[in-house]
Amino acid sequence: MVGRVTSPRPERIVIEGCAVATVDGAGREYERGHLVVEGGRIVAVGPGPAAEPDEAVSVRRVDGAGCLATPGLVNTHHHLYQWVTRGLAQQADLFGWLTELYPVWARIGEEDVSAAVGAGLGWLALSGCTTTTDHHYVFPAGAGDLFAAEVAEAGRVGLRFHPVRGSMDLGSSAGGLPPDHLVEDTDAALAATADAIDRFSDPAPDAMVRVAVGPCSPFSASERLMRDAAALARDRGVRLHTHLAETVDEEEYCRATHGCAPAEYAERLGWLGDDVWLAHGVHLDADAIGRIAATGTSLAHCPSSNARLGAGIAPVRDLLDAGASVGLGVDGAASQEAGQMVAEVRQALLLARLRGGPTALTAREALTLATRGGARCLGRSDEIGSLEVGKCADVALWRIDGLGHADIADPVAALVLGAPPPVELLLVGGRPVVEGGRLTTVDEQDLLLRARRAAGRLRAATP
Repeated sequence: MVGRVTSPRPERIVIEGCAVATVDGAGREYERGHLVVEGGRIVAVGPGPAAEPDEAVSVRRVDGAGCLATPGLVNTHHHLYQWVTRGLAQQADLFGWLTELYPVWARIGEEDVSAAVGAGLGWLALSGCTTTTDHHYVFPAGAGDLFAAEVAEAGRVGLRFHPVRGSMDLGSSAGGLPPDHLVEDTDAALAATADAIDRFSDPAPDAMVRVAVGPCSPFSASERLMRDAAALARDRGVRLHTHLAETVDEEEYCRATHGCAPAEYAERLGWLGDDVWLAHGVHLDADAIGRIAATGTSLAHCPSSNARLGAGIAPVRDLLDAGASVGLGVDGAASQEAGQMVAEVRQALLLARLRGGPTALTAREALTLATRGGARCLGRSDEIGSLEVGKCADVALWRIDGLGHADIADPVAALVLGAPPPVELLLVGGRPVVEGGRLTTVDEQDLLLRARRAAGRLRAATP
């Protein structure tokens, strides 16, 4: 395993005078409150001003007037490499979109992945995200160490990172969707997955990097890869992630190929359980929802991507009512070009109401999906997802006193229903990553130029 990521940070940060939405189990909120961070942890949160420290300690004070403090947002599904292939296949459904983009992705290398990950993570940070996953499943022959490239870039930007070592071994000649030249040998994919866990995954409570295991989908991964990958993950004590029930085409493929619906197929392969989180779950019937809830399986809801590809609207209200854990994901940057985590909170609320009416999801429930719900998906409920004493100091401070938000009476509604507000301060483990709406860890212009070069090279090289 690589060495632990350590970053300099002030001994104590005191944020005062802001509205506070803790998103804890009791839903505690303070109209004017405080938050104190020390040693990478939250040491105090409550109403009014913070208590003065008893001992002599270096203190940085942040005036939170006009702001709302929330937990940092948790992105539970992404494909960061797609950042440099945005804007393509604009009118395609999922299978058509994949078919058009596979030839482009077949040309990616380490520099492209590094550039894409840097830009995508920087943009996520600017949208209030402190923890993100990345499901990387495209490993062209001779492309280099793509997984190491993305882990290194996450360390530069400074977000808490849950990369998923994805894989595909079911090419078109074997009945899968990807072209044969873009899939891996099954044993090689499993060995590379084990290597990624050994090199990068950190089980510590405040870990900056944790690796998960993730064969891509029922139409790109064989039964053997799915079964053996699940066994590997459980042997190494890491989590499992895959796509499931995203489209009607997938439903039809599973019934024709495996004789059952996607959720039943996943259960047959050992892919339901409290160490699993699934992406999408758009086409789930009552039986599938019951299976997911009863097994403790979590779901990453990706409303904007599902809308962009015309896949449908996931039954979020039904999943929540059944007791399932649901988080939010922005999904791949080429299927959801905005890539803003805070915007996904609003989109989740709006689509839930389109499906189930105006009471289907409240603003606070939508915020919970993006915070506590995401923490549950990643198995980190005790560490992140709410503003509570003892938890990691992953904090988003939103400025809501500008023209677009100041007259919205409820601060949480201002965040969720209003336009995406600027991030005044973003802390990851107490380390400032965004201040005054600007990244502090990396140069934004450098991220832009690197991503632009990578996108230009890929498009020029693609017939």
